[in-house]
Amino acid sequence: QVQLVESGGGLVQAGGSLRLSCAASGSIDSRAIMRYYRQFSDKQRELVARITSEGFTNYAESVKGRFTISRDDAKNTVSLEMNGLKPEDTAVYICNYLTTKSSYWGPGTQVTVSS
Repeated sequence: QVQLVESGGGLVQAGGSLRLSCAASGSIDSRAIMRYYRQFSDKQRELVARITSEGFTNYAESVKGRFTISRDDAKNTVSLEMNGLKPEDTAVYICNYLTTKSSYWGPGTQVTVSS
């Protein structure tokens, strides 16, 4: 089992920045892919960004150039730096830890961007 504890999030004005972090504990797998999803108020869920154990990253088109995902394997954490936030970025951001055996989800953290 892997437990995920998320931090960051909150309320910010359009154009502002926030940093999300997610710390994993338990049965750590160094090859795990770490991802951030977001869920909108209509329950639609979108993959925002992912980072592999080798450091390769992928982003949703809607956040490219504004968001940066990174990981610190010494601390078993993944972070999502969000800049140039827009009202349409408002969502619950959820950390995901994906191994070859299972997929674990954090509780999610609310990000609200006011116009």
